[in-house]
Amino acid sequence: MTRGSPSGLTQPLTIGTVTLPNRLILGPMAGTTDLSFRTLCHEMGAGLVCGEMVSAKAVIYRNKNTAALCRTSPEEHPVSLQLFGSEPEIMAQAAEILKETYDYDLLDINMGCPVAKIVSNGEGSALMKDPALIERIVDHVVRAAGCPVTVKLRKGYGKDENTAVRCAKAAEAGGASLVTIHGRTREQFYSGQADWSVIRQVKDALAIPVAGSGDVTDGPSCAKMFSETGCDAVMIARATQGNPWIFREILTWLTEGETPAGPTREETVAMLLRHARLLVADKGDYIGIREMRRHAAWYTKGIPGAARLRENLSQIETMEELEDLCRKL
Repeated sequence: MTRGSPSGLTQPLTIGTVTLPNRLILGPMAGTTDLSFRTLCHEMGAGLVCGEMVSAKAVIYRNKNTAALCRTSPEEHPVSLQLFGSEPEIMAQAAEILKETYDYDLLDINMGCPVAKIVSNGEGSALMKDPALIERIVDHVVRAAGCPVTVKLRKGYGKDENTAVRCAKAAEAGGASLVTIHGRTREQFYSGQADWSVIRQVKDALAIPVAGSGDVTDGPSCAKMFSETGCDAVMIARATQGNPWIFREILTWLTEGETPAGPTREETVAMLLRHARLLVADKGDYIGIREMRRHAAWYTKGIPGAARLRENLSQIETMEELEDLCRKL
């Protein structure tokens, strides 16, 4: 197996002291990659699952909602938590608290979030304006974390900027064990096409592993990114929404050379309901069902006759109501 060969994605990958069973990663997404969804993606073959980003300051202040985001399960390892912030000392203090309180394998630093309320505080992708600060933050967190530290970056900040290599080298100098590059700038958010060439540039410039992210939706596109960029792993995010099977399908494509049939209507409904039950068990009826409304819309997208169900999703309040709607699919 050579670097870039599609079959390489099914091979283990060592990140610092942690070894992943394969090189497919569930990317962190706010409001999506909670404990319930991570569990399903792990079962479907994800080599690493990543939690929703949490604020370093919220961790320090022992925010109740943030604590819920940091909980993990023995069934989902290897698992990564993701921290965001812009002050090295605060980030290190939060990493210390996380280390003492929660069970996880890797700690990721978010330096790619494009959302205005994050960027306006100098956090997320705003950090790509200051590579020296990136190095200091990573250095402080690495010293405190007690586990391998990874960093998620974008191509750059401004629409036409490409500062990924400079920022990734700063992260590596700070002690990061892996860097993930999303091939869009902050100004692009998720529009347009991801520039995979920047992933190749970062891979060629760094000695640590590099994961690629952006526009991977199936086996062929996953293998194409791996081959074209030489990246060590592929992170998949939005394409997993309502589709935890994507990891199983990609692994099948990589090992057998063909895309398996997608889930049947019955399998989709069964997964939807299992996801809902996990959410309710984890967060209670009120929160669990309300969060499931969005997931259910993703699961049923493209299913004939599901439009009426989606029209009623905003009204459901109980597991029984969701089950009743699903029976009508």
